[in-house]
Amino acid sequence: MKVLLLEGIHPVAVEAFTRAGFEVDARPRSLTEDELVDELPGVSLLGIRSNTRITPRVLEAAKDLQALGCFCIGTNQVDLADAAERGIAVFNAPFSNTRSVVELVLGEIIALARRLPEKTQKMHEGIWDKSAKGSHEVRGRTLGIVGYGNIGTQLSNVAEAFGLRVIFYDTADRLAHGNARRVGSLDALLAEADIVSLHVDGRPGNAGLFGADQFDRMKPGSVFINASRGMVVDEVALRDNIQSGHVSGAAIDVFPIEPKAQGEQFDSPLRGLDNVILTPHVGGSTQEAQEEIGYFVANKLLGFVNSGATALSVNLPEVAAPQPSGAFRMGYLHVSVPGVLAGINHLLADTGVNVIGQSLSTRGEQGYVVTDTDSVLTDAALAGLLQSPHTIWLRSWQL
Repeated sequence: MKVLLLEGIHPVAVEAFTRAGFEVDARPRSLTEDELVDELPGVSLLGIRSNTRITPRVLEAAKDLQALGCFCIGTNQVDLADAAERGIAVFNAPFSNTRSVVELVLGEIIALARRLPEKTQKMHEGIWDKSAKGSHEVRGRTLGIVGYGNIGTQLSNVAEAFGLRVIFYDTADRLAHGNARRVGSLDALLAEADIVSLHVDGRPGNAGLFGADQFDRMKPGSVFINASRGMVVDEVALRDNIQSGHVSGAAIDVFPIEPKAQGEQFDSPLRGLDNVILTPHVGGSTQEAQEEIGYFVANKLLGFVNSGATALSVNLPEVAAPQPSGAFRMGYLHVSVPGVLAGINHLLADTGVNVIGQSLSTRGEQGYVVTDTDSVLTDAALAGLLQSPHTIWLRSWQL
């Protein structure tokens, strides 16, 4: 089986696939849609980060693709619905770089409060500007977290240790950590927060979430941070508010349009502004995080190929069945209709196969059943299932 890894995925993933006997092609950059269409035939497993776009056209060309690993948090670069229809499992790393993002954001909060970007720039220009004007401690200030998921909650915990008061807003029902306090609306958060930090996901509904109206509702002199998704923020509106002084500083790690490869030209209306930190989408880019992501996602892909496990798949029904030694396993992804499980068991019984374990899960219009037996499945049994109009794919292993 062939594995294609793009965008400089950590070598630990390459090692994991190589040890498992896979042919690995690892590349340092993303590929365009046309390049993917040409490269993916014959590829069983694909690993990407955030810059590679997996469209229906790409998936149509990927006839041999069984699973796709997003070696990052987000999966909005993948057409998940189309991948699910084709039975291609998609995995990501929802927790592995959480701490890295939190540490970057916390460092930016302190740097912006002390106006360190412009202090540093002046020192490089040979200007000694020893002044406390505009510099503040973060202790006692209010941090408003928009999006209280894995990153937002950990930022909440660490920020409180620095003496920040934490409020948060999330459309989902989230449990407050520590002394953090939920507010009822985004407007309420903006009116109270000295620092606003965005940690929302890349769903289409979040596009343009933060524009001129939201900046107007922020407190004068407040700080703005976006380490979530570039399409969430109107960069021109942010620039105008920084130039007017309404927003005293900003740190931006993600952008609506990002260069595809190392060293390419970066353009943004935020370049050249005072007390603005611009970083090239490195929130999760620490050696520790990338190694953990490489290990985590590679093992999810290997688990899927070797045993049919779909635990933490973002688009297929999740099944994590026990693995009895020596058993024969069948993974069956199918259209979710009544009677499929009964039909499988009747078919196995009719061909003299004894079931020793079975797990079933459904997600949307699909069902996935993992069946373990004490003898090898007969060609007749497999052929019967493959002929069903409800079959998406069927695979078998010996554990």
